[in-house]
Amino acid sequence: MDDFTRKDMEEALRAMALMIDRTEKAKEKFVQGTSQYTLQKNRLEALNIASLLILKELADSNVMNHYTKGDIEKALAPISSLISKSEKAQKKLAKGTWQHTMLSNNLKALYIALQLLTKELSGMSDGKDEKQNINIDIAD
Repeated sequence: MDDFTRKDMEEALRAMALMIDRTEKAKEKFVQGTSQYTLQKNRLEALNIASLLILKELADSNVMNHYTKGDIEKALAPISSLISKSEKAQKKLAKGTWQHTMLSNNLKALYIALQLLTKELSGMSDGKDEKQNINIDIAD
């Protein structure tokens, strides 16, 4: 958990779950094949990969998930875009409002995700099509 505490990671995971839920709901409003639908689909994939990497940092596991280096690289752009959009939106909001607080939580989670995606990429081989496994065992 290099630069982040366990509490940071748990809060990031909660924020990611909320972002995933909102993104899934937004995706339902668009017609498949439209640019808006594709944007939401790509964001959803990136958020899911980021959540998985946060889980990987929190616990060892036996649950397998397969993704490629290309998947991780593809996840960087939506996460970076969400950071940029969230920072711009937050500047327009008064501190202490629920929207400002939500964006603060989202930004913390997104910065953690960006660091974990970058870390994961640096640990992967050059083969874009090679599968990488994440083992996740959620302890009761």
